[in-house]
Amino acid sequence: APAQRRRPRRLSQVFSELARDAGERVTMGDIRDALGDRSFAALLVLFGAFNLIPLPPGASAVLGLPLLVVAAQMTWGSRRAWLPRFIADKSLSAEQFRSLIDRVVPHLTRLEQYIRPRYWPFWRRQGDRVIGLISLLLAIIVTLPIPLGNWLPAFAITLLGLALTERDGLLFGIGSIVGVASVAVVTFVIGAAGAATQAVLGWLI
Repeated sequence: APAQRRRPRRLSQVFSELARDAGERVTMGDIRDALGDRSFAALLVLFGAFNLIPLPPGASAVLGLPLLVVAAQMTWGSRRAWLPRFIADKSLSAEQFRSLIDRVVPHLTRLEQYIRPRYWPFWRRQGDRVIGLISLLLAIIVTLPIPLGNWLPAFAITLLGLALTERDGLLFGIGSIVGVASVAVVTFVIGAAGAATQAVLGWLI
């Protein structure tokens, strides 16, 4: 029983409470502050999940920026997430934020049923840096203006963030495989687009 009491709250609970307690506006800085010491993994999950939701064109460039900043700090070995002012001050209305959270939490809750500490291959904070580096590479892809190109890398980042919250080595492996697959898909899409462009230019010229 004592071990159960010490178990940290699931991220689905944390996010639900954030939405419940949201004021008139919710800034990225408010979210970071509310997550406290869990900010790195939680921010990866939250912004990764936001990028899985169908949003207007160009939204991934905005929502991908916090992923880039957070992942870069993890790779560097920072202890707490810092957001530059122009990102920290970006805000959503409470209604918009709750709408996003309402779409994320049910999927997150289902995933959390299968996550638990197991087979964690890293010592101390090594996992933070490795996951930060992988997420940084994937976050760069998320911000690229590739139609539907951000979904798979964003999903991989979400899985990796969840793996870090629970030290789940199995989920880390799955997230890494999805990450490699996303790089392969994006590389293929860019290559195919380049080949098609060259073919059209060759035909015109």
